Amino acid sequence: MKRSNLPLNGLRAFEAAARHLSFTRAAAEMNVTQAAISHQVKTLEDRLGLALFRRLPKGLRLTEEGQMLLPELGAALDRIGNALDRLSQRGSSVLTVSTLTTFMLTWLVPRLPRFQATHPEIDVRLLTNPRLVDFDREDVDVALRIGEGHWPGLVTIKLFEETITPLCGTAHRRLLSSLDDLRSVPLLDSGGEDWEIWLGAAGVGDLSVTHGTKFDSTKIAVEAAIDGLGVAIGQASLYAEDIAAGRLFQPYPLSVGNGKAYWLVYPPATQDVPKVRAFREWILTEIGRSA
Repeated sequence: MKRSNLPLNGLRAFEAAARHLSFTRAAAEMNVTQAAISHQVKTLEDRLGLALFRRLPKGLRLTEEGQMLLPELGAALDRIGNALDRLSQRGSSVLTVSTLTTFMLTWLVPRLPRFQATHPEIDVRLLTNPRLVDFDREDVDVALRIGEGHWPGLVTIKLFEETITPLCGTAHRRLLSSLDDLRSVPLLDSGGEDWEIWLGAAGVGDLSVTHGTKFDSTKIAVEAAIDGLGVAIGQASLYAEDIAAGRLFQPYPLSVGNGKAYWLVYPPATQDVPKVRAFREWILTEIGRSA
């Protein structure tokens, strides 16, 4: 059936009546009369040429055809409702940002007061999630991600390349005078191949990283390094305050790119939404300031 010919009123009336198995309760939900619901459903049945309900003395029962239609129609109405909710949220003053824990804590949060001072009309909501957002299904306006930037159908703006280097606290600073000293200290692993990449570039690729504690967050691994648990690996510039305060140290001058970068990501349809545009312009300004 063509979209232009869809009997939307009848479909809504049927879906409500089928959920409640009652024309009366469906009428109360839709704020119309019981007769109106009954008429809409009968008109739909006449148009389809089949019965969707069995009218019984004590209520309604779905026919086989009605049972087939209900789940498909209910899912379609739910999708429409969710889409309208997302559009309503995008027009609101709340900007929802999905990001990674490490980036949020080390880079974004310390700078957010400047965004809020410039745009007091926008309330920022931060979500942490390592996976890429499904913008069509989730209430998210923009995402900050690390990767190679291959996310088809989305606007991707590179913020900066990721470069990695060992990082340690005061407990291990004096123990690391040469590269060979890494063989005698715990190497804290936060996933991926960063240690292998850096050790290979430094010429000690035979060194094993299997004997250290493993973490699911670089930020937590660096905090553990500060506390003396071992040596972490990450981007030194993200921890500039800890380094400046003497809590964290970069024992070797070598920093190596790991082929990844930080990206700002959002759907093309929202690129001119004022709150998205404001955040994009602000974060690019902050990147320039950091550089």
